[in-house]
Amino acid sequence: MPESSIGSTETKKFDALGLSPEMLASLAHAEYENPTPVQAGLIPRALAGADILGQARTGTGKTAAFAIPILELLKSHKRGGTPRALILTPTRELAVQVRDEIDKLAYGRRIASVTLHGGKPIRGQIDKLNRGIDIAVGTPGRLLDHLGRGSLDTRNLQTVVLDEADRMLDIGFRPDIEKILRRCPQPRQTMLLSATVPPPVQRLAYRYMREPVMLDFSSESKASDTIDQYYFTVDVERKFDLLVRLLEREQPEQAIVFCRTRRGTDRLCRKLSKKFPAMDCIHGDMQQRVRDRVMKQFRTKQVRILIATDVVGRGIDVSGISHIINFDIPQSSDDYVHRVGRAGRMGRQGVAYSFVTPEEGEELTRIEMLINKLLKRGEIEGFQTVAPVVAPTTDSGDRSQSDSEPPKPAPPGQRPRRRHRRGL
Repeated sequence: MPESSIGSTETKKFDALGLSPEMLASLAHAEYENPTPVQAGLIPRALAGADILGQARTGTGKTAAFAIPILELLKSHKRGGTPRALILTPTRELAVQVRDEIDKLAYGRRIASVTLHGGKPIRGQIDKLNRGIDIAVGTPGRLLDHLGRGSLDTRNLQTVVLDEADRMLDIGFRPDIEKILRRCPQPRQTMLLSATVPPPVQRLAYRYMREPVMLDFSSESKASDTIDQYYFTVDVERKFDLLVRLLEREQPEQAIVFCRTRRGTDRLCRKLSKKFPAMDCIHGDMQQRVRDRVMKQFRTKQVRILIATDVVGRGIDVSGISHIINFDIPQSSDDYVHRVGRAGRMGRQGVAYSFVTPEEGEELTRIEMLINKLLKRGEIEGFQTVAPVVAPTTDSGDRSQSDSEPPKPAPPGQRPRRRHRRGL
């Protein structure tokens, strides 16, 4: 990148960032006392008009970091009309949360914002666009739909934000993102926020940004220091019983249990709901109205335990989450970072547990290498997570195989079962 900077951890006040009295009043109303390092580092550069590639883990206040400069830009423009800012997010839930944060920070001012995502009637969104808006927040697919219909006018855009850029690329949105960016005017300000900056994100930044400032707010450890992280080595058939025992022991304020598949999420939810009434599940196959209802109940703590898949989990921003449980270990090590980042948000304490089958030791090792930290082994008193290894006996049954004797080889063509040594 042409210019690079590591995010400063110097303590600052919001009134030292060059913000207007109206914005300071909104921050006071929202009870935001001091900026996080991400906000203190990003806001002044964004106010100066720089393109920014910001790397920061979830839960560090990066939504407000780009929302505040956008709102400051709008104070000098006539309200309504065609949008001045466009924000792209990977999921519908995240789009709603970003819009809610913007509305909160725009307290006392007439700022019109709209969410544009699937699962909602497009006609209502078109009506809102026709009445005039200042900020549009949406998912790439629905934004492209509006561009194709001519209902989204990008001619007056001054700021474009790609939020959770790595996730958008992970789930295949790169072609859509590039089509949208090519429809946006030049010059413009572009901000790209991402928990990780792999090569695909770098290439996107090089191609569509103007001499971006690189701000790295990720610590040496990619997982939050406020989160205690444990693993259990557990046989597949014992995972559900382990989950029940763990939830009974921990009594979490709020917990997210991550599954790898939508079908697995539904199945686990049905079984667990018989033992824990204040729970529900959420995944991409559910109707949007149902997903909205579940998220509303989770935010208001009517739902204490939420079973979720990764795609939806990326859009969950609830400050009261105390526990993350990886019922299925994620296929991607980066997904582990994002999952765990749902707890311990904004400096709060949290705990994460990962269930690792004896065959998944390599996945655990990759996670530990990524976060530069060894997970601690978890134990439940009186609960055996793996079946004991029974020593084979002789044909006569009169003695057990000695520990000093080598194990019998597997039959031809059959691979011996791999065990994760650390967990046993």
